[in-house]
Amino acid sequence: MPAEAVSGGEALAQAAEAPWPGGDAAPAPLAARARLLPALAAVYRAQLSRARVARIPLLFVATFQSVGIMILMRGVVDGGVEARSVVAGSSVLVVAFVALNLLAQYFGQLRASGGLDHYATLPVPPAAVVLGAAAAYASFTAPGTLVTAVVGSVLFQLPMTHLWVLVAVIPLSGAALAGLGAALGLLAPRQELATLCGQLGMSAALLLGVLPAERMPAPVSYARDVLPSTYGVEALARSFDGNPDWLVVCADLGVCAGVAVVSLTAATWAYRRAAVR
Repeated sequence: MPAEAVSGGEALAQAAEAPWPGGDAAPAPLAARARLLPALAAVYRAQLSRARVARIPLLFVATFQSVGIMILMRGVVDGGVEARSVVAGSSVLVVAFVALNLLAQYFGQLRASGGLDHYATLPVPPAAVVLGAAAAYASFTAPGTLVTAVVGSVLFQLPMTHLWVLVAVIPLSGAALAGLGAALGLLAPRQELATLCGQLGMSAALLLGVLPAERMPAPVSYARDVLPSTYGVEALARSFDGNPDWLVVCADLGVCAGVAVVSLTAATWAYRRAAVR
């Protein structure tokens, strides 16, 4: 049969069986999914670069707020255990303002604007997105927390010998609060509710962390035990003692680390849940 007599169906079949341009018989397979640590580093750098413009205003607002609270409490608290609670709670409040409040707003806005669809198309694990954003926001809290702790120590005449405990308190409290903030922002059905949840969480960190625990009613003290930042506050407050009980300090930091793992795991689950909707 001459070539001109070949039917249209046979021509389509021959075209389908023909090799792809370049000699390949089939399209190349998709690239492998990115590993967790490289993806985490990439998301962290991207988030850090994105928020670089807003770094100074965020640090100023968070630090000014905490220092102002300590100045107000100076007229009520003279020293002793209560002063340690005020300084420690105000220092960790800087972490709550950024890692809890702002991160809840960020993920709420990201979900409302469809930004999660962008991350869902990338070959990165969900944990890398959550951990990278949480680490970037928590990184902004380190200078403000240190400044607040130093100013509070001078204001209430507390020893600064053991302020190196902040090296553990900042990342552990930041991870716990950032995981909670991300989960609130991702689970909130509307952006306004995510903002409200972030504000309520920061208010809880203010009232339950800064105010001395001895002056709280018993039901309120139970709520204080549930708040993730409480154990970071307790560890920092104990470090102001002349001879701190390091076993108790390590126990508080261990609880804070466990809460951080749980909250970040919950945030990763919330991200998966929000990304498939």
